[in-house]
Amino acid sequence: MRSLTEQDIRNSFINCSKGEAKRLAIPRDLDDRPWDDLDFLGWRDPGAPDRSYLVTERADDIVGVTLRFPSSQRGFLHRSMCSLCLTTHPGNGVSLMTARKAGTAGREGNSVGVYMCADLACSLYVRGKKIPEPGGRFEETLTVEEQIDRTVGRLSAFLGKLYV
Repeated sequence: MRSLTEQDIRNSFINCSKGEAKRLAIPRDLDDRPWDDLDFLGWRDPGAPDRSYLVTERADDIVGVTLRFPSSQRGFLHRSMCSLCLTTHPGNGVSLMTARKAGTAGREGNSVGVYMCADLACSLYVRGKKIPEPGGRFEETLTVEEQIDRTVGRLSAFLGKLYV
């Protein structure tokens, strides 16, 4: 992914108003992000614990979405799998992230959900740059490049549902 500026990020959101995008809490460490290792930029809102954001490149455009997730606590023995990167995490490590649809459908309250890593570090897990707890990544016969393509494809499919 190419590096993004704060303005690039604010202008990318498809499922919130321009006013909401202007008020979003943008990460302050954009210059320090490992852009070459990211398929998307994801972060949680420090002021709203049930809100997170995801920005990615899609069809030569920058697309950003606001996501919400439940604050319910799961037991530590419960394990869930991210549907993007296929990493498993105990407890609340995977959450159902919901995004309001773009346009009229979103204004009517329609949304789409995806189970993903609560820390939004899917790109780093796939590349082995961030290591989950033991048992979090299964040994695969796919190459890392193929796993990256799969993750990007699943993310693109989720984003495509926001426009329908």
